[in-house]
Amino acid sequence: MNHIVLYQPEIPQNTGNIMRTCVASNMKLHLIEPLGFSLSEKHVKRSAANYYEHLDYEVYPDFETFQSKNKGTYYFLSRYGQKAPSQMDFSHNKNDIYLIFGSESSGIPKTILKNHKETLMRIPMTDKVRSLNLSNTVAILSYEVLRQQNYNDLFTHEPESLKGKDYLDQ
Repeated sequence: MNHIVLYQPEIPQNTGNIMRTCVASNMKLHLIEPLGFSLSEKHVKRSAANYYEHLDYEVYPDFETFQSKNKGTYYFLSRYGQKAPSQMDFSHNKNDIYLIFGSESSGIPKTILKNHKETLMRIPMTDKVRSLNLSNTVAILSYEVLRQQNYNDLFTHEPESLKGKDYLDQ
């Protein structure tokens, strides 16, 4: 199974967008406190739209508690990474995959990152930008993992529960 982990997220709209991405990609969301908002905050639910009820998530008081409860392979995204996500092989991983992202203002602490250099990535970009928006990076990396896994059991067409794959022919 694939998982998204947010280390001390601060902006409710970003987390709401990430919640929607988690539901769309069938990934569990893990939130590590402190959060910069309340999960009941209207901005979170508005960004998650009508998908909040389908979200599988868990909240942890700290990174150590998260680690103690979740076994698998941890991948970190940081501006300090030296590998592109495309350099990682997510296709044959038999362990759960945890994609870990830091807070909007300070990222993931160096004390955590320095112990995970082999699975530390950076989204390639110019030297004109320090980082991309958190919800955008989660979407980019989530779908790189899914692409390498041939999208698992996700629909590659409009499901019948919505408008159906023959919608354009009607």
